[in-house]
Amino acid sequence: MNSEDFVTAISRYVKDAAIEDTIANLKSPPGRRVPPAERIRSDWYNALPAADAAQVDGIISAAVHEAVFGLLAVLDGARTVDDGAGRFELSYLAPEGRVLLNDPQAIGLHDLLNAAK
Repeated sequence: MNSEDFVTAISRYVKDAAIEDTIANLKSPPGRRVPPAERIRSDWYNALPAADAAQVDGIISAAVHEAVFGLLAVLDGARTVDDGAGRFELSYLAPEGRVLLNDPQAIGLHDLLNAAK
């Protein structure tokens, strides 16, 4: 696995799944005892005209993208969460060896995410 493979996997299995799951849960909340707030949101969403529901879906998609982008930016060091004295290293350990996924000399993971849009 390299940086591009990692970002592709994160996009598919984290970002896209979060978007799909959020929309599916909004349309039809899971479980027998749906909390009242979730039921109210679902009823509201399901009563929206299709164009308005599509706008909500777009907002969900943008919010999830921004969250994943922000996390990748932190891992890249482009967004700091401390005094900036250290840095994160994200590695993939394969039988063939260790691969640094967020190499500071390579294109950032957050940039790869945006390039894949």
